[in-house]
Amino acid sequence: MNNSIYRFPLPTNEPILSYLAGSNERKALFAEIERLKGLQHEVPCIIGGKEYFTGNTTDILMPHDHQNPLGKYHNVGEKELDLAVEAAMKAHREWSEMPYTVRAAILNKVADLISGKYRALMSAATMLGQSKNIFQSEIDAVCETIDFLRFNAHFASKVYEFQPFSGPGMMNSMEYRALEGFVFTVSPFNFTAIASNLNNSPVLMGNVTIWKPASTAILSNYYLMKIFQEAGVPDGVINFIPGKGSMIGRRIMKDTNLAGVHFTGSNNTFNTLWKQVGENLSSYKSYPRLVGETGGKDFIFVHPSADAQEVAVAAVRGSFEYQGQKCSAASRMYVPKSLWPKVKDLMLAMLAEIKMGDVMDPQNFVNAVIDKPAFDTIMEYINYAKASTEATIVAGGNGDSSVGYFIEPTIIETTNPKFKTMEEEIFGPVLSVWVYADNQLEEAIHLCDTTSPYALTGAVFGRDRAAVEKLTKQLRYAAGNFYINDKPTGAVVGQQPFGGSRASGTNDKAGGELNLIRWASARTIKETFNTPVDYRYGYML
Repeated sequence: MNNSIYRFPLPTNEPILSYLAGSNERKALFAEIERLKGLQHEVPCIIGGKEYFTGNTTDILMPHDHQNPLGKYHNVGEKELDLAVEAAMKAHREWSEMPYTVRAAILNKVADLISGKYRALMSAATMLGQSKNIFQSEIDAVCETIDFLRFNAHFASKVYEFQPFSGPGMMNSMEYRALEGFVFTVSPFNFTAIASNLNNSPVLMGNVTIWKPASTAILSNYYLMKIFQEAGVPDGVINFIPGKGSMIGRRIMKDTNLAGVHFTGSNNTFNTLWKQVGENLSSYKSYPRLVGETGGKDFIFVHPSADAQEVAVAAVRGSFEYQGQKCSAASRMYVPKSLWPKVKDLMLAMLAEIKMGDVMDPQNFVNAVIDKPAFDTIMEYINYAKASTEATIVAGGNGDSSVGYFIEPTIIETTNPKFKTMEEEIFGPVLSVWVYADNQLEEAIHLCDTTSPYALTGAVFGRDRAAVEKLTKQLRYAAGNFYINDKPTGAVVGQQPFGGSRASGTNDKAGGELNLIRWASARTIKETFNTPVDYRYGYML
């Protein structure tokens, strides 16, 4: 019997490869892209380790070239959902009782497979299916996915090592059990790493999952599932069920074995799941853990002392990388009147150079938004601004969906700090700017804090450090991830645990102990060495 006590050390973040012209990694990536484009994928449901082809299929499209499908995926049905619950519960006991070091070793193998053997595959699948360029795919599908897997093992060590102290004549200990049931994981299209982490966090802590991937991220998520299997994740521990969310939710959310929901997606969907838990509360074995990261209306607040060049670069990168489809993307900016002309000119100069198009061209900074519904919604906001007397399109404003779902990086300047595009989540390449009078700083801060219901990420810029410290305090609850003189995107696992509150979610900080502890149910055990044999206490004798 192995009775050693092993703790996973703090790892280093996965290095980001450069993909320079002529480099081996670039050649391998482009070769893999061509290979995947030449296949007609047929993605099944994977339940209990078995593949199910339901016959109810949906095309897998490339957002930047939607006329040429990559294949199709099979939608789960009621029968397969029942099988998924059965498979998860069958796997639960053995997996939950397995030493956590073994579970962590399996997930570390997933990380190593992605770092080496499948690096090009995961990046290529994400680029094609989710229209990410080389850099965006590398930092997401490869580096962040690997970091979540490796760092979580270290964070789990820290969770498990916490123990209560023992008084005289006794020994106290804390056992960290898996939740009693399965965790329903619902992943978004925009980050392959999130899809991985929504499953690997509860799985590492001994849980089993039923995973509903985003319909617009099927390709990368399918290959991720296959890598989990190759690494040795036992059958039934993770069950892959693509399909219609409403149908899946109705069945899964009423199951008595539902122990938790791990979610990233829209505010409305998470609210629906929360309501369904409330409606079915009396039927559950225990209160389900609800962990969700939802919407955002992320801000950049510019103090009059800020450097215009720094602000402009942060705004362009923070707003338009991955077409503004990051949960953390900057979508509103508050700029003093004294700085706006220079900031605007600098941004316009950058946007004049930025190219947009297919992910296969490394020169393209901007690619396509994810699908037709997203394209239509984003263009509705832009057209609303075009028609308003309270707004001016400073840059961009055009879209074309004939070949791919392309929308120009768009800057809207508004005279109304509560203009529709300053308040509502758009999830696209649109930045709204309100210019405030330099002597109305306090009013602008208040508006930044109260205009949006969300509180995910935010950034403040200023060279006056005392003023920045005051801003940081005043905007204390406005963002769960807060940046000083940096764009509000780009959280790195192990460095900036991620999550927000208010309407942005439960703020359980993916990439840290706070998230992992949500997937453990603690049991306190007291052993007494000198057990009393007389009911009377000393004062009674």
